[in-house]
Amino acid sequence: MGESDRLPAESLSPLAALTDEALAVYGYELTPAIEAIDDAVPGYGGIFDPGTSADTLRAALDTVIAASPPPAPRFAVDTADPHVVVYVDGSSRGNPGPAGAGAVLQVDDTAVARLGRPIGSHADNNIAEYAALQLGLHAIRSRCAPASVDVRIDSMTVIDDVWRGGSCTPACQTYSAAVRDLLSAFPAHNWTHLADSDPNPADARATVGADIATLGP
Repeated sequence: MGESDRLPAESLSPLAALTDEALAVYGYELTPAIEAIDDAVPGYGGIFDPGTSADTLRAALDTVIAASPPPAPRFAVDTADPHVVVYVDGSSRGNPGPAGAGAVLQVDDTAVARLGRPIGSHADNNIAEYAALQLGLHAIRSRCAPASVDVRIDSMTVIDDVWRGGSCTPACQTYSAAVRDLLSAFPAHNWTHLADSDPNPADARATVGADIATLGP
């Protein structure tokens, strides 16, 4: 198991960790994963329905995890050696607080994967940003052999560390090493800094990940 496969390393409540395990069954594709979880809840409840008890949700998650897994996720476009654009974003409520990561992969301006996951119940925004980049790059490596990867990210902290020869805090070192390892597998990669005013489709997925990180116990 590589460094990237052991991340994120932050703590989650047992219920949030079980939800993350269910998301992993679907390759962290949020929409089909949440639909499967909601379908497994009896009646009209769901993962974000306040009327759904923790015990009911836990039983639904166990059902999803135990079910036959869906087909391994692949890109929805038939492109050999694609140029992949990956939007990434991290979210931390309270900084530190419940945190999530999001990533949206595009080929030829078409979204081919929309990913999200919880990161930790008490993680800061920098960790969430690194975890989002790790999430997106890991998905690319596992689903295709890209000719190049263009990372679109709003975190100058990550950009300075990964591409500009800067440094990171001790808490982010494991994430930084995992990101560098993932990038080394691609023939070419570059980055684009997103200003606050630039649209980032990964933002909504990171927000859902942070929502999941609030679940407990």
